[in-house]
Amino acid sequence: MELQGTPSQHGFYFPAEFAPQEQVWLAWPDRPDNWRENAKPAQLAFVEVAKAISQHTLVSVAASPNQFLNATLMLPEHINVVEMPLNDAWMRDIGPTIVINDAGERRGISWQFNAWGGDVDGLYAPWDDDDRVAAQVCELLTLDHYRAPFVLEGGAIHTDGEGTLYTTKECLLSAGRNPHLTQAQIEAYLAEYLSVQKIIWLPDGLFNDETNGHVDNLLHVIAPAEVVLSWCDDPDDPQYEISRRALAVLENSTDAQGRVIKVHKILIPGPLFLSESEAAGIDASEGMKREAGERLGGSYANFLMCNQKVFLPLLDSARDQQAIDILKAALPDYEIIGIPAREILLGGGNIHCITQQIPQALASKTC
Repeated sequence: MELQGTPSQHGFYFPAEFAPQEQVWLAWPDRPDNWRENAKPAQLAFVEVAKAISQHTLVSVAASPNQFLNATLMLPEHINVVEMPLNDAWMRDIGPTIVINDAGERRGISWQFNAWGGDVDGLYAPWDDDDRVAAQVCELLTLDHYRAPFVLEGGAIHTDGEGTLYTTKECLLSAGRNPHLTQAQIEAYLAEYLSVQKIIWLPDGLFNDETNGHVDNLLHVIAPAEVVLSWCDDPDDPQYEISRRALAVLENSTDAQGRVIKVHKILIPGPLFLSESEAAGIDASEGMKREAGERLGGSYANFLMCNQKVFLPLLDSARDQQAIDILKAALPDYEIIGIPAREILLGGGNIHCITQQIPQALASKTC
């Protein structure tokens, strides 16, 4: 049921990704103008991600009617496949953000979705099927939900679950999302819908990220007052200055609880580029640039944390192990599970982008 009012008014808040999770949702890729070779390589990659997560947590996958049978046959039987109209496969952005309260109840938020920019710089049209996904997932989970009055995607926000939200100005202040809203008005909406007390605004997202700089490609919150930051040591790389501007903000900020923020730097893979053969397998599109030589938005920060596991995209044999080692040191109580993910990256995102966690209902909030 769609609810009136806001989560904050009703005592609900946005829990951290490292809080206990009940299940994880994905959506099945099939757009030939985003995924090469009619999405067959991407589908194999999605299967590996779903299989890895499903060994530890319940997994559901939404698939469009024309792909439902294919997804059902390709995925293991213990993974729940749900038929649902889709425009693409980015469940982080089209699925619901789940909020919880101290009584152990859960509700969903359906953000307005316009394909990362609508008529200004959106990546595809139409996007109406994707815009309905969050409400449908909530209905399947028998969760009431709120319909937010503004455009937002799940990949644009990270939280510590204790009142702090991280995002980027490049994304939330972009012309194609909410041009009628000021930064202060957006902050007020985020406070109402996520019950956060402090928003840390990073200037930009990862270089050449076609989502207008989603925070989840640049940074990941791994614990209260502790983050992983995509880093670059090459002064000639555009990412060099982007990462340093982000670090400056983090070093000069405290979180909602007044804590200094600890930053773990992880070098970006590559840089990585779309190859001739990969580009040749993608249908032409007005919205999405898919040309040989294009810089890919590769990032090790785009992982999923789920019940003491980290599902990490493997993207560069020269850098993968270093990323694993840094995360093992930062998260000694977690198992780091690497999954080859270049095929997901070719579509414009990675493991965090294609997943959306459904938190467990907790008995009480810990601060």
